[in-house]
Amino acid sequence: QEQPVESGGGSVQTGGSLRLTCETDGYQYRSYCVGWFRQTPGKEREWVAFIHTGSRYTSYGDSVKGRFTISRDPSEITVYLDMNNLKAEDAGMYYCALGIPPCRGVDSKFDNWGQGTQVTVSS
Repeated sequence: QEQPVESGGGSVQTGGSLRLTCETDGYQYRSYCVGWFRQTPGKEREWVAFIHTGSRYTSYGDSVKGRFTISRDPSEITVYLDMNNLKAEDAGMYYCALGIPPCRGVDSKFDNWGQGTQVTVSS
């Protein structure tokens, strides 16, 4: 299938860590962009990070730099988002999305979206 599938969401305390997973098997392009976005009710969707599957180039939103890491499994099917030192404002529905290069941190550059996985951060 082309639609990515997210998993790994859950509840964590402030300062904790969580790993999200995005399965990208079936996408028709050899090199593409995999992005993570998040959204909370009443707010616009926010770009978190992306990775270019060919060059492995990564980029992050300012609010997560130094705390989150996006990477791709050697199997070239799975993309991870490792989230450390989580804050209350990191809570939300996290979406994985696929797009065609050049990669940019805007949702209009991504045309295949997963259903999302929920992240809750409590103090």
